[in-house]
Amino acid sequence: MPLSLDTFRTLSTATRAGLVLLALLALLPLFMRDDPFLLALFARILIFAFASLSLNLILGYGGMVSFGHALYLGLGVYGAAILSFHGVDSGWLQLLTVLAACALVGLITGSIALRTSGISFIMITLAFAQMFYFLFVSLSQYGGDDGLRLKAGSSFGAARLTDGYTLYATAFLLLCAGLYGCHRVIHSRFGTVIRAARSNERRMRALGYPTFRYRLAAYVLSACLCGIAGMLYANLTQFASPSYMSWTTSGELIVMVMLGGLGSLFGPLFGALAMLLTEEALKALTQHWMVIFGPLIVIVVLASRQGICGFCDALDRRRRQHGATTLTGETKA
Repeated sequence: MPLSLDTFRTLSTATRAGLVLLALLALLPLFMRDDPFLLALFARILIFAFASLSLNLILGYGGMVSFGHALYLGLGVYGAAILSFHGVDSGWLQLLTVLAACALVGLITGSIALRTSGISFIMITLAFAQMFYFLFVSLSQYGGDDGLRLKAGSSFGAARLTDGYTLYATAFLLLCAGLYGCHRVIHSRFGTVIRAARSNERRMRALGYPTFRYRLAAYVLSACLCGIAGMLYANLTQFASPSYMSWTTSGELIVMVMLGGLGSLFGPLFGALAMLLTEEALKALTQHWMVIFGPLIVIVVLASRQGICGFCDALDRRRRQHGATTLTGETKA
């Protein structure tokens, strides 16, 4: 059903900005035919937005602060690279392998980590990620610490993801599907339980909801989505490295979610776009770009604790207050 102009105006500022941004991203390849660098940059933004979306599902809505979420990004990368190394370039087989690996690892690690909370949960997820990081460092057959080059891109019939436009279109469509699916999940009974358990898990258990199973299902779903992002990232860089599953990458995903806005639908997209574009701009200015980038993130978080989407919500509140004040003044007059 097409979105009418009147309906569009009733949406929040963050939602309108997100829809406009998606429309611009859909048209972007038309203006980048002669610039493969920009095409690769925005494909990377879409991939990390999708990975951040998966983390936002458990962090923003479920309150599960996973500091090892890059583990599943790395599993997706290596799932594609290792099969390609052995001559298997079927994208469907690679996708099935990645989903199975992420679901299995997510189920095992989640079953252990979700029995804890707070700092314990953070440290356990970090520990599991570092265990797999050192595991892949030790696999000399697949390059070890030097990494592994992707022999051939993931092939889906005539389409191969190493083609820039094919990868961009795939990442864009997956992001749109992920946003729609996340919206449906969060507003379903399942999503309601996840959000309620974040606020008061003890009360939800007293009401008879098996919150552990709900949270574990959300964790496994998040792991699988991040694994898909990893498979796309392998085709973008055409390389697999243990560094993709290091704690620094997990930290970047958390920053993207927080920068865009915790528990907001378009927050991961805003966060990935703002972080990666700012990073590239600062890299062009100075090699010491991290000295500038760190304080910028702190300033944004201090200015709006709910990130970019929180800033948009604040604008909506001010507009409603201004409208209510104006209406009250006209009534008195």
